[in-house]
Amino acid sequence: MTVVPPATPPTIYIVDDDASFLRSVSRLLRAVGYPVETFMSAQEFLDRLSPALSGCVVSDLHMPELDGMELQAALRETDNPLPVIFLTGQGDIPTTVKAMQGGAVDFLMKISPKEKLLEAIERALEQNQRERETRARQRVSRGQFGELSEREMEVLSHVVRGRMNKEIAADLDINLRTVKLHRTNITRKLKVQSVAELTRLVDEAGLFRVPKN
Repeated sequence: MTVVPPATPPTIYIVDDDASFLRSVSRLLRAVGYPVETFMSAQEFLDRLSPALSGCVVSDLHMPELDGMELQAALRETDNPLPVIFLTGQGDIPTTVKAMQGGAVDFLMKISPKEKLLEAIERALEQNQRERETRARQRVSRGQFGELSEREMEVLSHVVRGRMNKEIAADLDINLRTVKLHRTNITRKLKVQSVAELTRLVDEAGLFRVPKN
């Protein structure tokens, strides 16, 4: 079982290769009470990233080596995909659309009023809190499935998709009696009484993509 360290205080991680801009934005955010860390490159920030970090990333778009979009994509592949706000000196509509489709909280120009940035940061921090809570619930839910065997997990994946016992037996090439035995073990180990309860547990844990009616 993976142990996740307690979250650090929500912090604004600013990533920009312009040192003077880093200083000015960090002063602004510290003046209104935010903890701030600054990074001159996307890679420098990724090297700092850990599961314990909470907060959001304010990133430039155009940077050497890894740019802002590549940073956003790299974050999505980690266990701690912090929300991203783009704050750039130059942008265009296609890039803005791509960034927002990739999950960016906002896409702002560096000349935007500071109120716009502060509003985006508040939204990003709220999003990060929600997402951390969701991931915490999923870890707890997944722990409940630790007693199931590999075969029981296979049967479970079919059960929550609405497959009947005969269909499961045919799909897994096992006999009907064995399917019934596995289902009994699953409900006993997970302490549930119905397929609806099983489906809810699986959905909370994010184990399988359960079809929605």
